[in-house]
Amino acid sequence: MKIVFVCLGNICRSPAAEGVMRKLAPTLTLDSAGTGGWHLGDPPYGPMQTAAAARGVDLSGLRARQFGADDFRQFDLIVAMDRQNQADIEAKRPPGNTTPVRLMADIDVPDPYYTRDFDGALNIIETAATRLLADISGSKVR
Repeated sequence: MKIVFVCLGNICRSPAAEGVMRKLAPTLTLDSAGTGGWHLGDPPYGPMQTAAAARGVDLSGLRARQFGADDFRQFDLIVAMDRQNQADIEAKRPPGNTTPVRLMADIDVPDPYYTRDFDGALNIIETAATRLLADISGSKVR
């Protein structure tokens, strides 16, 4: 299965989700992207890298990229960090495409770039990643 995680800038939440899932399920094909292009080519935000590293999750090799219509064809599942990201993703959906887009968690994952709560975001992401793996195993990917 190929999964892409999407947030706003691709420097906090979505790379953290990619990193957590890589740790939990190293055989999956995973990526992350942002709906905006402000940080193209940048590594994940330093404080997020530090918080993730404290949990054994290495984000240092990741680089920000922007989500695009081609991602609907390249991935089996698109996972949004919040409802606004989900709406922005859906706005780029090619006609006729049926790739599932779902939220990472039952609640919006707060953006720690603004809240400064990197551990809180990671707590939500880790819990949601475990549930996502269970859903994938049970074929509940929508």
